Amino acid sequence: MRSPLAAYVFPFALFMGALALLPLVRIFGGDSIWAHFPEQGIYPLQTLLCGAALLYFWKAYSWGKRNGYLFAIAVGFGVLGLWVAPQVLFGFSPRLKGFDPTLFESSPLLYWTSVLSRFARLVIVVPILEELFWRGFLMRFLIKEDFTNVPIGTFQWRSFLVVALAFMLVHQSADWPAAFLCGIAYNLVAVRTGSLSACILAHAITNLGLGIYVMSTRQWGFW
Repeated sequence: MRSPLAAYVFPFALFMGALALLPLVRIFGGDSIWAHFPEQGIYPLQTLLCGAALLYFWKAYSWGKRNGYLFAIAVGFGVLGLWVAPQVLFGFSPRLKGFDPTLFESSPLLYWTSVLSRFARLVIVVPILEELFWRGFLMRFLIKEDFTNVPIGTFQWRSFLVVALAFMLVHQSADWPAAFLCGIAYNLVAVRTGSLSACILAHAITNLGLGIYVMSTRQWGFW
């Protein structure tokens, strides 16, 4: 159960499986509030389950070198700029439909539980499990099946581009240009630093900035 393959892949698979439940809840959830807003229930549950999976496998992970953090922070802010540039710089339509915590504004407890769980997912769970999968597993697995013997950040053109493209495809189509460049940027962090923790930091910086942007502009479609 704690094999390297399971450790790197299972939390991401669990995360994607939870996302696949969203349309099913919308179809079969009847007239309940959860059917109309399934993210409000599934996202917190997804956060807890994926966080538990990461803790279960924690000792199986290799983080690579411990350097490159300033570069990672710079990349994180740069990617944030790419993500919001269409609306901020070019006047694209605001992204208003998505996970909206103001649904619970009448109940401070529910509202802040919703917001804090969303940020825990966005800033902690997602950066860790995605970087473990994309840069920790797939980028190395495409070079050599015995991926644990491939150092973090080892460069190969095919691996580099396939990971960037796959990273793009798991995002909403509206985000594909930014997501592709984002995948390239995080790959570059891995290649330059050899540090998976630096990749996680870059990803977390981007997501934290994006979460703050969403809360200030109410463009819920970004998360």
